[in-house]
Amino acid sequence: MTSPTDPIDDSAELWTRLTEKQRDCLDLLLEHKTSKEIARILDISKDTVDQRLKSARSALGTRNRAETAVLYGQLKGIYDQIVYDAAALPLQPQWVRSRFSDGDPPNLADLQDSSALPDIGSRPGSLFKDLGRHDHGIAARIGIYFGLLAVTILILLGGLGIAQGLEQLLSP
Repeated sequence: MTSPTDPIDDSAELWTRLTEKQRDCLDLLLEHKTSKEIARILDISKDTVDQRLKSARSALGTRNRAETAVLYGQLKGIYDQIVYDAAALPLQPQWVRSRFSDGDPPNLADLQDSSALPDIGSRPGSLFKDLGRHDHGIAARIGIYFGLLAVTILILLGGLGIAQGLEQLLSP
């Protein structure tokens, strides 16, 4: 008498007879790769591939490569399934309340252009409030450049004057 679980037990035993290296070769055999192609992919010799396939064939009790591939494909469908740990599964998405007062995000078409934003350079109390504007005329730009040149020269001359004063103080 045989029980209904005997064929499953037999196939489970066949699956456990195969090593990981044999399964790697058999996976590529299922993709219709030749021994030479399998050897290149796994970075082993062709003879090693043939040896692994031959030992897998004897472990499965098949007569040739084709029969081995068919039986391995059937076993792989049964026993090579990924089992997930329940802790690793992502949580189901949940609805959350909107942070917007009416529940909808603002309409991007209703946004105002940047000209309505306050100009940082023109705030009251800013020393050079109009200097950073980009709409100066030619005369104003030339005036700004000459003004900056004059300030730079005064700073350099003032620095030289301080240096001369210090030199006179320190000289005996």
